[in-house]
Amino acid sequence: MSQALFYLLPANPDAHAGEDVSLLACRIARQHFQQGQWLYIHCEDQPQAYAVDELLWQFEPSAFVPHNLKGEGPKNGAPVEIGFDRLGPNARRPLLINLAQEVPAFAANFSQIFDFVAGNETLKRQARQRYRQYRAQGIALSTQDLATHPINFV
Repeated sequence: MSQALFYLLPANPDAHAGEDVSLLACRIARQHFQQGQWLYIHCEDQPQAYAVDELLWQFEPSAFVPHNLKGEGPKNGAPVEIGFDRLGPNARRPLLINLAQEVPAFAANFSQIFDFVAGNETLKRQARQRYRQYRAQGIALSTQDLATHPINFV
């Protein structure tokens, strides 16, 4: 059965919610790559996919995360694949990081899904809708409030 974990980002009026989510997604990708797990980062559109691709190159210079945009790179892809189409990854992967506004149709193909609830009301409303969509697909749901229970990336 698939499981979705929603990370609740702390309110931060000085930051851009989308940038916080993208940076957190890169850190999660690095953590799981270091554990030997392959994953797919699903983006809303091509500009976001390109931005996440660039952020993975730059966010932490000492921690390289092998990644590629869908359709680029080696035949079987890199451990972290980034895409934005309706078809999902080129190869089966156990983990999905969803950065899109909606639940991708292929979400139930993953054993673990990471999703986010960012600070502003529009993003919260979209996250609530995704939560309902996951539940309707029979995906087990949980949340983690990062303000009170931050992720240990060590």
